Amino acid sequence: MDYEEIKRQLKTELFENIDFSRELRDEEIQDLIDEKIMNLKKEDYIPLSQKKRLGKELFFSIRKLDVLQELIEDTEITEIMVNGPERIFLEKRGRISLWENKFETREKLEDVIQQIVAKSNRVVNETNPIVDARLENGSRVNVVLAPVALNGPIVTIRRFPDNPLTMEDLIKTGSITSEVAEFLKKLVVSGYNIFISGGTGSGKTTFLNVLSKFIPKEERIITIEDSAELQLSDIPNLVSLETRNANMDGCKEITIRDLIKTSLRMRPDRIIVGEVRGGEAVDLLQALNTGHDGSLSTGHSNSSRDMLSRLETMVLMGMDLPLPAIRRQIASGVDIIVHLGRLRDHTRKVLEIVEITGFENGEIITAPLYEFKEEAGWKEGPVKGALVQTGKLMHEDKLIFAGMGTCKK
Repeated sequence: MDYEEIKRQLKTELFENIDFSRELRDEEIQDLIDEKIMNLKKEDYIPLSQKKRLGKELFFSIRKLDVLQELIEDTEITEIMVNGPERIFLEKRGRISLWENKFETREKLEDVIQQIVAKSNRVVNETNPIVDARLENGSRVNVVLAPVALNGPIVTIRRFPDNPLTMEDLIKTGSITSEVAEFLKKLVVSGYNIFISGGTGSGKTTFLNVLSKFIPKEERIITIEDSAELQLSDIPNLVSLETRNANMDGCKEITIRDLIKTSLRMRPDRIIVGEVRGGEAVDLLQALNTGHDGSLSTGHSNSSRDMLSRLETMVLMGMDLPLPAIRRQIASGVDIIVHLGRLRDHTRKVLEIVEITGFENGEIITAPLYEFKEEAGWKEGPVKGALVQTGKLMHEDKLIFAGMGTCKK
């Protein structure tokens, strides 16, 4: 028999012999696997290196997330994309490739999916075929089942670093300059309301984590997310809230809007909303305009100006208001937009920092502060360019009140 046939046979024998009615420690499972491998017939001989691999894969299939476990434990992999049981793609060092392994059956993939969502207290089935969940290591998981996914089940896992990146890390990789990092630090400490925008995979959540490290430790922070991803540390007075889907047991849905409203009764100094996607933009803007300075959030957009347009649309999804009234709320609530991007060399950079300076003649007035200027003549290799200052901060009242001085030179 070849390697795969041996693995299938041993897996069948293990499932027949293991008593799953009692709680077994990982060591007991591993001992049973090792015993099976040691007792292989002579005609089923495999090299020692393959025996070690076989032991790990059998353990993963019984105790962990089957073939996905190896990818989840690889700290260099940032994204895992499962397009049905036979096609698994991964992103490593910014490059996407097809993995050689696959699930043995569609049923096994479905079992792994149920294992993931159950640990997040979520439910996914034909009635509710789309769900967001997370793994024990904090990775974000999105699942889409049939009939919505025609070639499913589809699983997308965004893996975050075990050790959250710091601003120093971003400076070293060229995502931001030390000058701009110090400028943003002053803004966060002083309580400017900052919105982080960017496309998919541009690093919004990572950047939100980095900025959050500048928040003074004595403040009370409320984080609100669909699926908990933020890795805030060293904040003693931290409350983390997560949405909940409705289920068949009668548990009612709890949305981002519900959590923002209840957070206002929890005496927050700052509110951090992981991502704004819809009508919750109304509640966030109301919070920003009622004394909760220093709040942070993210949103999908192609530019800082596009982020303002998307905010207008999202507010209209939650409340029917005249456009001038919406724009006035945005202009008075949001102070700074930091726009991130992923360049064609797969690097992530701060591309633009814009100040919201006011509201005039029915329009939101903005002023660029920093912009990434790319050098001409790029053909291949790393994109060369610099984040240069294009303007000066106009509204310095929060800086001065916080004793941070002035940014004008």
